[in-house]
Amino acid sequence: MTVPTGVVLAGGLGRRMGGASKPAASLGGEPLVWRPLRALGEVCPEVVVACKADTRLPSLPAGVARWEEPDDPRHPLTGLIFALERAGRPVLVCAADMPFVSALVLRRLIGEGEKAGAGAAVVAFAGGRLEPLLGLYRPGCLAVLRESSSNARLTTIVEGLEPVLVAMDAAVTRSVNTPEELRTAEASLLSA
Repeated sequence: MTVPTGVVLAGGLGRRMGGASKPAASLGGEPLVWRPLRALGEVCPEVVVACKADTRLPSLPAGVARWEEPDDPRHPLTGLIFALERAGRPVLVCAADMPFVSALVLRRLIGEGEKAGAGAAVVAFAGGRLEPLLGLYRPGCLAVLRESSSNARLTTIVEGLEPVLVAMDAAVTRSVNTPEELRTAEASLLSA
């Protein structure tokens, strides 16, 4: 399998964070987005952040590029399609607000991708549900993704790809969407 481009998806508005920039929110003394960037950097030779033109990002680590996706529609599907098209090869995606994703988890997704068919997506499955913002997507997925409605939930769209599901602990896929969840994540890091 072609080595994937690591993509942090950061195109959301972060409304539940009170209008603050979610990627720049401080977690453990560093921007929230740095954690998934670091994990992706351990397994992918190229790592980027896909976001909207108006997304406020903190300074990015050396070697990490900012890719600006179309402004509309504002849906994670937009970032996923854009990343696949721009990379021109498989992409390993992680949401900017998933601070507990590790290189080990990402290597598991890549490993399952090596076993799967050429058009397959490989997606995390945790807590009894598919987590479409943590997965490996190949360009063969583009036709289905492009035909999908931006009014549909990303989970429903990705289910239509019939992805390979990789079971993992729900704690790994936990996202940070609110100031309270940020405090809880901080407490989890301090107790680890």
